[in-house]
Amino acid sequence: MTSIKIMINGLPGNVASIIAGHALQDSRITLLPHSLTGPEIQTGRHTISGTVIELITPADRDKKMDALIKTHGDFISVDFTHPSAVNDNAVFYCNRGLPFVMGTTGGDREMLNQTVRNATACAVIAPNMAKQIVGFQAMMEYAADTFPGIFKGYTLTVRESHQAGKADTSGTAKAMVSYFKHMGVDFSPEAIAMERDPSVQREQWGIPEAYLSGHGWHTYRLTSPDNTVVFEFQHNVNGRDIYAEGTMDAACYLDRKLKKGETGRVFTMIDVLKG
Repeated sequence: MTSIKIMINGLPGNVASIIAGHALQDSRITLLPHSLTGPEIQTGRHTISGTVIELITPADRDKKMDALIKTHGDFISVDFTHPSAVNDNAVFYCNRGLPFVMGTTGGDREMLNQTVRNATACAVIAPNMAKQIVGFQAMMEYAADTFPGIFKGYTLTVRESHQAGKADTSGTAKAMVSYFKHMGVDFSPEAIAMERDPSVQREQWGIPEAYLSGHGWHTYRLTSPDNTVVFEFQHNVNGRDIYAEGTMDAACYLDRKLKKGETGRVFTMIDVLKG
């Protein structure tokens, strides 16, 4: 079987580095030794497991990417950059007909989806690449569609903790809030309690020291109007390996769709799980 060529953008960021490490070990994947990076990055190279990867800043990305397309032909871009770059990167990919997996959260998500729909490129866009968490989200979406209003009158509290470097509110938490709203709960995503302070995470949350620099802990608590009933849902992830496996599967799923001639389609991780 021919391996799938991917370019992981966002190096030398932690998440992109971990996913690149997994890509190098995945027999389905060929990792291109190039990565789009931020304007603040001063070095031109980053090494992962002995593989030297060229870092391409925004000032050079147009000519560099055009050259890469000529050299490598078809490949999939995997984006784990920064929330501020989400929409601009999507336009960049689509303008060149480059299919992509968008693992970066933040940005204008509706504009992101519409950018793909208006283009010839296809993309997998998901706020969370962890397959098990996405499966849990699918169950909650089913509950929201099947039992609308079931939690009407209940009070919801949502708290999430991620490493200090995560700039935006958890995209997974926002998605979960949308499901609870369909179940009748009055709650604004702005009310999600974010924690980014390592000392609070260590001392009050009990997050292991080794994972303060890379984790995702979420708790959703529903309380009845008279305070006699409480439902609590929780998913805590230490490290980032869980996201790498899902990202590789997303790239393989997207490759299959492209070979079937799909254009201008936005796929989710739920599509990936079903496929």
